[in-house]
Formats: sequence, C-alpha cells, structure tokens
Amino acid sequence: MYDIMIQNLLSPVVLFFVLGVVAALVKSDLKFPAGLSEALSIYLLVAIGIKGGMELSHYELHTVIKPIAGTLLLGITIPVLVLVALLAMKMDLHNSIGLAATYGSVSIVTYGAAISFLEKKQIGYEGFMNALVVLLESPAIIISLLLLRILHKTDSGDLLNAPGTPPKLGMNFSSFMNLFDKEVLRDSLLGKSVLLLMGSLIIGWLVGQNAESIVKPLFIDLYGSILILFLLNMGLIAGERLPEISKHGWKILLFGLCVPLIGGSAGVLVGNWVGLSLGGVVLMGVLAGSSSYIAAPAALRASVPEANPSIYLGLSLGVTFPFNLIVGIPFYFALAQFTH
Repeated sequence: MYDIMIQNLLSPVVLFFVLGVVAALVKSDLKFPAGLSEALSIYLLVAIGIKGGMELSHYELHTVIKPIAGTLLLGITIPVLVLVALLAMKMDLHNSIGLAATYGSVSIVTYGAAISFLEKKQIGYEGFMNALVVLLESPAIIISLLLLRILHKTDSGDLLNAPGTPPKLGMNFSSFMNLFDKEVLRDSLLGKSVLLLMGSLIIGWLVGQNAESIVKPLFIDLYGSILILFLLNMGLIAGERLPEISKHGWKILLFGLCVPLIGGSAGVLVGNWVGLSLGGVVLMGVLAGSSSYIAAPAALRASVPEANPSIYLGLSLGVTFPFNLIVGIPFYFALAQFTH
C-alpha cells in the first residue's frame, strides 16, 4: 500500500493540487477566473456523465439492480450514522446536518481522480459506475434535511433548544407534506451537478457508441489534462479553507480523516456484496468515502443557512478531499484487493 500511495502522490493530478494548496498558503496572487472555474466544473460533470451513459448502453437493467440497491443503501445509511456520531460529539444540530449531507453525498472530482488512478494501473470497471455517481448525489441531502425537520421542529417550537429534552419524533400528515419546500427539491434534484450528470448520462445512454467519434476528442482524450487544471483550482480553494478548520479543534479534524476511511471501507464491502469487479469495488469505496463540495453545499446554503459553511465546506475541501487523493484512494484500492 505504501508504494501505491507514493505513486498516487507523485501523479500529476495530485501534485498540481498540492501546488494550488501551497500557492494559497504562501498568499500567491495565483487565481482562476470565475468563468474558467465554472467551465471546468461543467466539463467534468458532462464528461463523467456522458462516458457513463455510453457504457451504460451496453448493460441490461437486471445487471444493475443490485449495484443500484447497494448505492441507495449507502446514500441513506451514511448521513444517518454521521449525524448520530456528531450529535454524540455535542455538535449543534445545524452543523451536524450540514456535515451529514456533505459526507453522505459524493465528490465528483475525487471520483474522477480515482478513474485516472485505475486507468493508470490498467484496471477496468463497470461503465454503469458513472450512473451510480448521479444516484448518490441526492439521497444524503434529502435524508439529512428530512432528519433536520424531524429533530428540529414539530408543529410548534424548537425541541432541541430545551436542555435535556429528547427529540419528539411524532409528526402529523400536514407536517410530513411540508418537509420539502420547492428550494430543497430544486437544490437536491435539479441543481447544476445533478442535472448535468443525469442529463449527460441519459444522452450518452441514448446515443451509445454511435457518438464516440464526436465525444472522444474532447471528453475522453483531454479528460486527464483538464482534470489537472481543475485540481489546481481546487488546491487554491482548499488552501484558503485550511485555517478555518483549525478554529474548530482537533475533534473535527479527526472526524474529517476518519469518516472517509469508515465510509470508504463500507463502500468496498457493499461493492463486493453486489458483485462488482475490482475496479468497481474501488470506485464504490471512493463514492462512499468522499464528501460533496458542490451539490450538498448549494442545497445547504438555501435550506440550512444556520449551518456554518466554513465547517462543512472547509472540512470537505481542506481536509477530506486532499486526504482522499493522497491516502484514501490507495487505501480503498488495497482494501478492495484484499477483500475481492
């Protein structure tokens, strides 16, 4: 595993991420234009989606039922367990919900880096894994917001403001029907990342391999090079967020390092359970072990404004993201090899 970590650390995508972090820490004037940063995000979302759709066209529905079930299981279970752990650590409800949604959702770029890792080692994986990325985006957000409404409100009053008062879980039909407002549904299901991934996936599935000659030059051949630029920008953002994490103590830092390994290990076990190949098991581990900094923060800003972005976004980008690039991906790979 040590050799794998060294190889991954010395890969161009990781080194450019580190360069971005260093640039931010030394207060360099290196900045990405907002338009370019947005364009790189859109490119990665479309590339992952359309490649997954083209590969998905090769599979029949019965072959993907178990992987879909396993993905939904992870998407529902992880945010619940994260929330329970954080409340046990005496973190306030809103920030606990923010981290539950963030760590239950998925990092598209970590997934992309894992694909590059597997391709470098010439290890194949199921094409429908890209579809599972889309599937794992929203459940954690929806479940976390549902838990917030169950724990935080009934028809009248805030339950958790009274010390020692246990949450009252009973809700009438009217309360249940109002659990999700239009903004929550829009951010969870129709936000940029989910919409682009799902739309590109469907297009790739409809056109199949007939579109390969059109798609390949931009979305396949240039994928690794453009990922480098995106990770350089992510390094700049992560470096700016690192000081914010130090304000919240060692417990939150330990959380950002341990949860990916626990979630990723669960993903590897689920990947084996649903019968994925070695590459598929590694990617399932990456999906379960990564944390969102696109879809989940967008939904949280609109629906849980009380949650502190410097905690859930800073921890995701400043700690978990680089940890997964350097340690997490090699760890999930080694664990997948051991268990597969």
